[in-house]
Amino acid sequence: MVGGQAVIEGVMMRGPGLTATAVRDPQGAIQLEKKPVHSISDRFPVLKKPMLRGSVSLVESLVIGMRSLSYSAKMAGEEEEQLSDRELAGTIVFALVLASVLFIAIPTGAAKLFHVVTEDPFFLNLMEGVLRLAIFLAYIWGISRMKDIRRVFQYHGAEHKTIHCYEAGLPLTVENVQRFSRLHPRCGTNFLLIVMLVSIFVFAFLGWPSLTERIASRILLLPVVAGISYEIIRFAGRSDNRLVQAAVRPGLWLQYLTTRPPEDEMVEVAIESLKAVLPEEEIVAGSGEYRRTAEQADEIAVP
Repeated sequence: MVGGQAVIEGVMMRGPGLTATAVRDPQGAIQLEKKPVHSISDRFPVLKKPMLRGSVSLVESLVIGMRSLSYSAKMAGEEEEQLSDRELAGTIVFALVLASVLFIAIPTGAAKLFHVVTEDPFFLNLMEGVLRLAIFLAYIWGISRMKDIRRVFQYHGAEHKTIHCYEAGLPLTVENVQRFSRLHPRCGTNFLLIVMLVSIFVFAFLGWPSLTERIASRILLLPVVAGISYEIIRFAGRSDNRLVQAAVRPGLWLQYLTTRPPEDEMVEVAIESLKAVLPEEEIVAGSGEYRRTAEQADEIAVP
């Protein structure tokens, strides 16, 4: 499987052994950076086991994604230089602390307002989960209104469309890619929504201790929640079962906020990024030919 991430004026793709970040620079050229992937699970195979691989994948994706964002900011002319390893670590720690405050501390603390309704710990934990989900959805809606983020979301749509085209076995051309949906079941948006829903279920049975203990328990159980969520989305990405597809449909609907229809030039960037991580034998003949006649395009049937 391949996956990716939208960055500033570009797309990062991750294949079996490589990551590639393609960025459209201010002069209109596509700049490309390729890096080998060295997963810690290759050294410690036990980390590839179900329930463990989710947390490993999440942390590695966060690190790779931040590095790709730093590279894209430089290539797009928004930063003079890339983040150092120390600066990158500091940025990740800051992001994790901010996320913990926004999605753990605030809803956990605010749930005490429901004490006027009941003292039942199960109900209070459910209300905490509902508040967390509401904050998450409000956050996604809010950033989707920002002009710069909308452009990143267009590249997000280009990433999904390009992966769909590759999975269908068609040549990676703009015309082929643009015919596919911008929604994808293995998207990180799906994963985050599933994390929110799984956390509601897991945390509902933890009782109602002090605020400090509640926050600590949520943080300590995040690897469990991430592991369950990862297995769900991995299974959903490979299953055609109608019940499974119905279960992940809310995550697809949410992608209407986190993706936007991409421009052709954005699709070209996504194609170059994906081609860079694929073995030569997996690149279908004709891929990268961005200009096709209408008659040629009509000959290609996309499911």
